[in-house]
Amino acid sequence: MHSPDPASSSHSFAIVDWGRVDYLRTYRAMQDYTAQRTQPAPEDARDQLWLCEHPPVYTQGVAGRSQHLLCPGDIPVVQTDRGGQVTYHGPGQVVAYPLVDVRRIGCPVREYVTRLEEALLRTLSDFGVAGLRVAGAPGIYVEWPSPHPCPSPAEEGESAPSTRPVWTGLAKIGALGVKVSRHCAYHGIALNVAMDLEPFSRINPCGYAGLATVDLSTMHVFAAWRDVAEALSHHLVCVLQPGFLPPSSSPRAARISGSS
Repeated sequence: MHSPDPASSSHSFAIVDWGRVDYLRTYRAMQDYTAQRTQPAPEDARDQLWLCEHPPVYTQGVAGRSQHLLCPGDIPVVQTDRGGQVTYHGPGQVVAYPLVDVRRIGCPVREYVTRLEEALLRTLSDFGVAGLRVAGAPGIYVEWPSPHPCPSPAEEGESAPSTRPVWTGLAKIGALGVKVSRHCAYHGIALNVAMDLEPFSRINPCGYAGLATVDLSTMHVFAAWRDVAEALSHHLVCVLQPGFLPPSSSPRAARISGSS
């Protein structure tokens, strides 16, 4: 089975639309492509951006712990080499995998994560949604009425009280997890558009018990998957260019951590 042909290119990126595809297929393809990029084949080693959605699947990062999988049921669980803990992918979610040589764009890994978050923030803004960063918890969040008090980390001792993210009144809408091998990054980000959110209740998302998860449709933003994918692709290409300067944190895009 062959990988899809690049549908279009912008700057130094080849944009690849996988459509709906099994997670394991893209995971193995990312690993293979990243491994071959170290070989002397410059044209084949272009930075790429893959867009897709997956059938239902839970993925565990290298920090993942089995106790965060509460009741996966018949949804498969895949162990991966990305950072972070457990998350869920399913239909109605835009998944973007930038395959990027971070030396080319001239930024350390922490700034790379910031740039990915910036693309999510800009995409949400396109659809009238104000996203938030939470210090110490990669991904993007939105203000959302919380039915529970601020949850503690899922396992006692995982985070000191002074560094716990403040979850009260927040819900997660965009997930992030990356792996960097020999300066080449893979894995990426996921933005919830119009999903069945029930599978998130079977896990502790990102290792936090009770962390709410929402999508655009829950927020009464009814956007087509394709429109969101195109917006996210556009912003990723913009923020992953050499010389891009991430904006300083603003009230819209930052959330101070600490005890409430």
